[in-house]
Amino acid sequence: MAEDKYNLKNPAVKRILQEVKEMQSNPSDDFMSLPLEENIFEWQFAIRGPRDSEFEGGIYHGRIQLPAEYPFKPPSFMLLTPNGRFETQTKICLSISNHHPEHWQPSWSVRTALVALIAFMPTNPNGALGSLEYTKEERRVLAIKSRDVAPKYGTPERQKLIDEIHEYMLSKAPPVPQATSTPAPEEQNSNREDEVQESPENPSDEAAEERRPNPSVADTTTEERRELALDADPVQAPIEPPAVRPSEHRILHTPQQTILRQADDRIFTWAAVGLTIAILALLIKKFMKANGHGAVFMDES
Repeated sequence: MAEDKYNLKNPAVKRILQEVKEMQSNPSDDFMSLPLEENIFEWQFAIRGPRDSEFEGGIYHGRIQLPAEYPFKPPSFMLLTPNGRFETQTKICLSISNHHPEHWQPSWSVRTALVALIAFMPTNPNGALGSLEYTKEERRVLAIKSRDVAPKYGTPERQKLIDEIHEYMLSKAPPVPQATSTPAPEEQNSNREDEVQESPENPSDEAAEERRPNPSVADTTTEERRELALDADPVQAPIEPPAVRPSEHRILHTPQQTILRQADDRIFTWAAVGLTIAILALLIKKFMKANGHGAVFMDES
């Protein structure tokens, strides 16, 4: 890379050259990115499809354009490999791209942006600019095709860099996992019938024979029960008292209760007699007083 034609005091050039050295000294199996020889603000990259997704095993190439104010302004990203998630040769809309400069942080780098781009691959597009909504099966087919050959784009110098990055990623990327096909119901039924035919004699007959009771054992147990029943003393069932209707209930009184009740009756009788005599006396006195006999009795007394 010809560094002499760039102003090494420029913050953007200084930062870009630093990231190039870091990318070469610490490569990753998930991505690779390098600038063009003639322009360090133009980068080519390739990312590996995220694991446990329909993109797994795929190799996706793209282009990065760094602004002159980098790293204070975000770069722009463009994918070149058909993937079913982003449009090709169109600047995609991400929080790390130039479509959202308000989210960009100067501490982020090309490495940080590529890691974020891999994480964005299996997410829901939600109608974002430059996004596609292919099915998982279609994306899996595109992932297989992405390994065959690198995309054709740009000048021969750029194409040479794309091919070199593709060979590197192909040596690191695992194969695309194949979808496991489940056997048809008819095949499953035929397999079950074959298993039944290959098994020894029908086990249901053997199980039925095991469940049949032994007649000798059954007879002996029955006879023993009869002998025990004859030898045992008969047990009389408890005799339940006859049910008594509510109307037939009788009240029983003890002698003490009877004597107390008779005494109470006598007291009430004498009290009634005394009260009657007192009332008669008052009436007689009132009658005599009304006729003038009351004064005579008073004087004589």
